[in-house]
Amino acid sequence: MSQKTVQLVIGRLLTEEELRARFVERPLETLAELQELGLELTRDEVEALAQCDARMWPSMARRIHPRLQRCRLRPT
Repeated sequence: MSQKTVQLVIGRLLTEEELRARFVERPLETLAELQELGLELTRDEVEALAQCDARMWPSMARRIHPRLQRCRLRPT
């Protein structure tokens, strides 16, 4: 298990609006995309992240200062 990779994924989910939106809708597919980009996650890590309450991610992201956020540039 790579704690550093898990922390990186969590950080990106909390600070990247577009990634977070995709993850909330399609967690397994989004994590597979991150793995294709070179982030090494074990099957257990993928399952644990995917099983988190999807409402948690937007809720936690709202608590992070806006200057630390990467906002969506394309309309939804």
